[in-house]
Amino acid sequence: MNKSERAKEYATALFTIAMEQGETKKFAAALESTMKAFRQSPDYVEFLCAPNIPLSERILSLETVFGGRVPEDVLSFLKLICEKGRVRTLGTCLHEYMKLYNESKAISWAHVRSAVPLTPEQKTALRLKLEKQSGRNVLLECSTDSTLLGGIVVEMDGKILDGSIRRRLQEVKEVMNL
Repeated sequence: MNKSERAKEYATALFTIAMEQGETKKFAAALESTMKAFRQSPDYVEFLCAPNIPLSERILSLETVFGGRVPEDVLSFLKLICEKGRVRTLGTCLHEYMKLYNESKAISWAHVRSAVPLTPEQKTALRLKLEKQSGRNVLLECSTDSTLLGGIVVEMDGKILDGSIRRRLQEVKEVMNL
């Protein structure tokens, strides 16, 4: 089993517990805050991964840092990945957990690349159009891409909607070559 599959397995188990307790959103927030803390303190992650430091010390550290700040089951999850030497997979676990959470709430992420920054009005119009098209709630993640001549490219639910000028020019070229 590869790292990604294992992270998905851990995330699925944690999500199942969260669903049973009706706390999926609370667990997601706890995982996100934990991941943020790990990003801010890479030395702490190294400490949690250090095989030369007794496991009991590392577990006690997790209890001290996160006890009372995250749900008990999330703390148990953190202890488990520490015991199994998989602390560095927390980011992948969080990603997999959020995929399950978003799916359960009928939420899709749309990654939008545009040649120039979109205005708030354009973002709203695009989000509404994507929601109507997909029948899901859509969260936009927008970025500018200097390689685009104009237009936008949307990646959502494994599909790419290419409305870039480059793509349109390519279509015209293909028609002209027929």
